[in-house]
Amino acid sequence: MVEVIGVRFKKAGKLYYFDPGNNDLEIDQYVVVETVRGIEFGRVVITNRQVDEEDVVLPLKRVIRVADEQDKRTVVENQELAEVALESCTQKIKDHQLDMNLANVEYTFDRNKIIFYFTADGRVDFRNLVKDLAATFKTRIELRQIGVRDEAKMLGGVGPCGRLLCCSTFLGDFEPVSIKMAKDQNLSLNPAKISGLCGRLMCCLKYENDNYETAKRELPDIGEHVKTPYGEGKVTGLNILERVIHIEIPEKERVIEYTLDEMIDEGIITAQATE
Repeated sequence: MVEVIGVRFKKAGKLYYFDPGNNDLEIDQYVVVETVRGIEFGRVVITNRQVDEEDVVLPLKRVIRVADEQDKRTVVENQELAEVALESCTQKIKDHQLDMNLANVEYTFDRNKIIFYFTADGRVDFRNLVKDLAATFKTRIELRQIGVRDEAKMLGGVGPCGRLLCCSTFLGDFEPVSIKMAKDQNLSLNPAKISGLCGRLMCCLKYENDNYETAKRELPDIGEHVKTPYGEGKVTGLNILERVIHIEIPEKERVIEYTLDEMIDEGIITAQATE
């Protein structure tokens, strides 16, 4: 077992584990730690706890110190400098006539590097832009191309549901979302109705997907023939969330509604589908 704390560097960023050392930390405390990017400022989201060594990547970096007021002022100053860098870089992109869209700018905590995040449809030759930025800001420059989902996460916004975007408020990682999920949930396949602000399939399609997959394994398929106390019938409709099945009985000229529990209780069995 190894003692760790969980730290995030952005509101809905990825979770990283660190060795707390002799610090007994609390939720929402801020710490200064060493990362692959250099010295960073982050918020504690998981307090001291023991985890299996297999669950983390060893060796863990140790917390340098609990953040003080000067560290917090440094973060605010970095954000102000980043806004200036954003305006400057946007103008330089226009000057160099580059086909790219600047999404965000970020200073590392120790100001050893500025990271410019951008989107573009293809490869962009930004070598002259980097030289120009390095001459202006006198520090290391990194231009990082991101996808449209990452851009939406950075910029934020309001989704079609009327709530702030999930990716910018609480989703730490993006999970794969497929058109099959929309089909399984009987949603309209109109791209305008199932796409988020980023233009990709909405992340929330994933939330109920496991429930739909479980229900589909339990319920018969539409068109399947089943035997009921009223005779053989054909499944004509499903309410997956409520586990309700509509069965048409030709002999009775009626449609019977069953719940999954009622089908089990009455011993309804699946018959061979007829052509």
